Amino acid sequence: MKDKWGRTIGYLRLSLTDRCNLRCRYCMPEALTSVGHEAVLRYEEMQLICRAALSLGIDRFKITGGEPLVRKGAVAFMESLKAMKGVRSVTLTTNGLLLSDALPDLVRMGINGINISLDSLDAGQYAGLTGGGQLSVVLEALERAAAARVNVKVNAVLLEETQDQILPLARLAGRFPVDVRFIELMPIGYGTTLKGLTEEAALAVLRRAYPDLAATEERRGNGPASYYRSGQLQGRIGFIAANTHGFCSSCNRLRLTSTGFLKPCLCYDDGVDLRAIVRSGQEEETICQELQRAMARAVYDKPAKHCFAEQNHISEHKTMNQIGG
Repeated sequence: MKDKWGRTIGYLRLSLTDRCNLRCRYCMPEALTSVGHEAVLRYEEMQLICRAALSLGIDRFKITGGEPLVRKGAVAFMESLKAMKGVRSVTLTTNGLLLSDALPDLVRMGINGINISLDSLDAGQYAGLTGGGQLSVVLEALERAAAARVNVKVNAVLLEETQDQILPLARLAGRFPVDVRFIELMPIGYGTTLKGLTEEAALAVLRRAYPDLAATEERRGNGPASYYRSGQLQGRIGFIAANTHGFCSSCNRLRLTSTGFLKPCLCYDDGVDLRAIVRSGQEEETICQELQRAMARAVYDKPAKHCFAEQNHISEHKTMNQIGG
């Protein structure tokens, strides 16, 4: 389906939970109170929403959190979603701590890709950034996923304090057939309290180590990342630079929070309450029709662009775990 700006919207980021087993400083560093279980969508409610999304041509789904694997039944839900007629891809974003145990089932179900959030390869720094995370566990999961020939991407937020980790992280794409993507810090939630780096600053570091680093037009996922290749790397180096290289003109996504709020844009606290529809007590087909209408309205009214450069215009003040990343 197209929005009023002519963009085709075919990608839904679906948050299973706002809970997480880490406390990353730019996401949820404090002991935040999680929403109650009754407020979170049940899996069968999410399936109804995904059915409605498919009817509108939204056929690619990213499973996020919080940390999605902390929710019981997450892999079974992904498998059921993958089996829905018309679904093109189901991918997962995870911090990796629970990935090794889930990996055999994810491989069996045919997961289309796994993104692993990893901002530092210094064990002490990683523990400090994440509130006590164990780096070795994540690296073991990454290695197992790469060995299983899963399409793996490493997502690293560009922080001023982790500037010396840009090259170590990039070398993962030389050691394994994985893409390493650097993400500019978004000015949402606790991201406003930290200092980030730009794509240009990271590229300057990378080009000294990889003189042949060159842009490629390859499309290697559902999202807006731009990619670079080097003869020294098995994978690619990617950038998601929403602050300095806006990609709003080609944005293709919606976000669904774990509580059923459909967000057309990360920047604004606008959207549609789909939970009220799925819990309206109507017949299932009537619910699906209402979901279709509500989602179509959200797609059509999607804003032309974000306003990250104008802090006073940002109306979204929830933390990233509440939004769904």
